[in-house]
Amino acid sequence: MTAQTGQNFAATGRRKRAVTRVRMSLGQGEIKVNGRPVEQYLGRASLLQVVRQPLEVTNSVARFDVAVTAHGGGLSGQAGAIRHGIARALVRMDETLRPILRKAGFLTRDPREKESKKYGRKRARKRFQFSKR
Repeated sequence: MTAQTGQNFAATGRRKRAVTRVRMSLGQGEIKVNGRPVEQYLGRASLLQVVRQPLEVTNSVARFDVAVTAHGGGLSGQAGAIRHGIARALVRMDETLRPILRKAGFLTRDPREKESKKYGRKRARKRFQFSKR
């Protein structure tokens, strides 16, 4: 779902089981996730870097305030979903950014999901140890 509301640009980002709603508006470059600063929410520098990648590639780090609602999955999946949502919101705002973000791979939804557990097994594929005798 992508929508434009006045000067706000909204988009949905997804990765693994995480889903995020991203709302961007003109501002000073503040990123808030579930009402908290992104540094406090994610904690790790590598995840902060992932979240900021679309803004850095398009040279718009300090141009937009980003408000994110994230749920589902873990921190890594949520960081990827935030990146996906920010990229989609940027394209919604300015269609000329699409080739840049597409080439960087930020508009492609990562389709990898956890395989579900099978009955009679420990996990999705792991079997119990075989004993001949």
